[in-house]
Amino acid sequence: MIKAVVCGVCGRMGSLISQLIRRDKNFFLVGVVERIDHPEIGKAIEGVEIVCDLAKVIEKTNVVIEFTTPPATLAHLAICEEKRVPMVIGTTGFSQEEIGKIKDISKKIPILLSPNMSLGVNLLFKLIKEAAVILKDYEVEIVETHHHRKKDAPSGTAKKIGQIIAESKNSDLEKIVRYGRHGLVGERNHQEIGIHSLRLGNVIGEHRVIFGGGAERLELFHKAESRETFARGALKAAVFIVKQHPGLYSMENLLRL
Repeated sequence: MIKAVVCGVCGRMGSLISQLIRRDKNFFLVGVVERIDHPEIGKAIEGVEIVCDLAKVIEKTNVVIEFTTPPATLAHLAICEEKRVPMVIGTTGFSQEEIGKIKDISKKIPILLSPNMSLGVNLLFKLIKEAAVILKDYEVEIVETHHHRKKDAPSGTAKKIGQIIAESKNSDLEKIVRYGRHGLVGERNHQEIGIHSLRLGNVIGEHRVIFGGGAERLELFHKAESRETFARGALKAAVFIVKQHPGLYSMENLLRL
């Protein structure tokens, strides 16, 4: 039985994950956390009181599942580090400095960090890695679409795709990326990776990667039909991470890709 705490429980992902946990015989929901000023603090969700301090419930759990903001995640991660509790992080929007802090803490506790918990998307990462090596001379564009409430752009998944392709070019993504285009931008640099963000209605998440050669085009496309695909992936991640030694893991490790 995995005793789980969900942080960001009133968010779209957190609430869905808590519902699935209560229906899964392999899990027991022992705590739920929200920000201190949230109106639902003190109320119950799935029969568990919502608290604003992870430290109040950390002793009950053997894994924390995190879908919040970078500052909140790092604060919660410090508590997990102190109590040696594994963590699954689905939060996106981290800076490189913040990723560095996560890597440092992963030397003490097991952490699974993924911008996208979908099994299909993580298989997409593998296919993109192979395509980028084989089609190394092709130009690449990435287009991601999400609902209009999403706060960060581009998506963490799009950044991950860009990083995979940049590595195939032996380059750093931030040195060759072009986030959209506007005005007289000149001829396209052959090495650059274009990333474009669309925000429309209630789109759950779509990612399209386009490899363009002189006489052909290859497109890889993933469309999420429901957030449940991410929530179920997060539960698989929790089952995986509680069995691991300290280190920084991804969904690719879980899927043995």
